[in-house]
Amino acid sequence: MKVSELARQTGISRTTLTALYYDRAKGVEFHVVDRICSALLCSVGDLFVCEEDNA
Repeated sequence: MKVSELARQTGISRTTLTALYYDRAKGVEFHVVDRICSALLCSVGDLFVCEEDNA
């Protein structure tokens, strides 16, 4: 699905979705995650992966 289509379906701005896609977002609000999951028919675990911080 293209960013423009997801933006249309969810009402989330293309800027926000693009930042999430390219891992540039500093955070994400729960209602944004909920809208994305609803549009993609998936769960939160399908969108995010936990990684250890090796810093």
